[in-house]
Amino acid sequence: MICSAVLIAASTAIGMTDVYAQGIEYGKNDYGKFCADCHGATGKGDGKFAKSLKRAPGDLTKLSENNKGVFPTLRIYDVIDGRIEVMTHGKRDMPVWGNVFTDELTARLPRDSMSKESSDYLVRRRILSIIEYISTLQGK
Repeated sequence: MICSAVLIAASTAIGMTDVYAQGIEYGKNDYGKFCADCHGATGKGDGKFAKSLKRAPGDLTKLSENNKGVFPTLRIYDVIDGRIEVMTHGKRDMPVWGNVFTDELTARLPRDSMSKESSDYLVRRRILSIIEYISTLQGK
């Protein structure tokens, strides 16, 4: 069980007032901060850096359409997190956000103040918030 004090301290450290309540708004803010420069504000792959990339960023508005009408949550999670994908497929254009978010979280807290499980939980919740927001872009 994750200690409430650890969650409160961690959520304060990463700028969240409530890890559970922020949900889609938090995901929308993170999308704008970390994803929109490549994927575009509307998710169509037309962000300001899109043309400078080796591979064009995906059109995030067609994820469900390209997956027989089902939003591919687990696949999107793996792509955003990136830690497993890097091990199996090598270098990728997109940052390994799982590492970025973990590093950001642990840098804001006193050393060894949070267990790996708690850190992993908060990073997972953050990624799921982004995915929740991306799911709202489908068909637009």
